[in-house]
Amino acid sequence: MSKLGVVVVSHVPAIAEGVVTLMKEVAKDVSITFAGGTDDNEVGTSFAKIEAAFEENTGETLLAFYDLGSAKMNLEMVMELTDKEVHLYDTAFIESSYTAAALIQAGAELDAIEEQLAPMKVK
Repeated sequence: MSKLGVVVVSHVPAIAEGVVTLMKEVAKDVSITFAGGTDDNEVGTSFAKIEAAFEENTGETLLAFYDLGSAKMNLEMVMELTDKEVHLYDTAFIESSYTAAALIQAGAELDAIEEQLAPMKVK
């Protein structure tokens, strides 16, 4: 198992779960966790769910992807409290998380993954 893991955060629980389902098709051996929606499973984000996704992920270094701004804010707060190394990407949500998971599955190193993600950066 890779030391790299992926965390996906979406405002909509079904989107977060769906993206991970898609990613598992190409990255069955990669630790991928998600946080979707508020604590009541409404549209929004949850600090507690993001924290749990970090804790449940077996990766030592996490690549974190999100859909909208408040998800980024909660991710940044959780990043302050975790002992894991976390890389947060402002990239096209689905495409970049899928690409990262596939590359991790293929054994790519972090620098090679980041090179592939660079063109997907949100401007």
